[in-house]
Amino acid sequence: MKKTLIAGVVAMAVSVAGCANDPSNTQKGAAIGAVVGALLGKATGDNDKSRYAWGAAVGAIAGGAIGNYMDRQEEALRKELADTGIQVVREGDNLKLIMPGDITFATDSASISSDFNPILNDVATVVNEYEKTVLLIKGHTDDTGSEQYNQTLSERRAQSVKNLLTTFNVNTKRISTVGMGEYQPKVPNTSAQNRQMNRRVELEIQPLTKDNT
Repeated sequence: MKKTLIAGVVAMAVSVAGCANDPSNTQKGAAIGAVVGALLGKATGDNDKSRYAWGAAVGAIAGGAIGNYMDRQEEALRKELADTGIQVVREGDNLKLIMPGDITFATDSASISSDFNPILNDVATVVNEYEKTVLLIKGHTDDTGSEQYNQTLSERRAQSVKNLLTTFNVNTKRISTVGMGEYQPKVPNTSAQNRQMNRRVELEIQPLTKDNT
């Protein structure tokens, strides 16, 4: 069902983008936005199920303690991941780990580079210490190649990260994955350097609260 949904929205995006010789930025934006919304909507559904199951098992964080809990987890991640090439980004009460594709995967591959295994082990060590969170893993690509190929590759890469984290004892109930394909670039795909930045996996760490469990 997921692939059918994505294929339909991608087809709509292509149709909108090609409806004129020079489609407007508004048309292009609407088409791409529809794809991103469909992908994230599907991921959110999976994540809600995982969040509910894990939240029932470990309980939620009390409202006033959320910020402090995520502060401590952020500090631990920054300490563990210093000089690894992974960016740790704070967005409100969520944390995002940005894993560049050039250090995570071989070109055009969903197999995690062996040198990266210890780094994901460090991620798992911190995540397992702070169990009152759930994880959403997003795979991203540049726009080289077909949309469908990039979509599949991004899904496979997100799944590879999940698989390795579970071997490091991160409970699978905590983890959801989604492939974003080429639809959420960090920067325009206008150069080799920019395309390299867009080839990445992002891991979002979200706290369990009374409002979302």
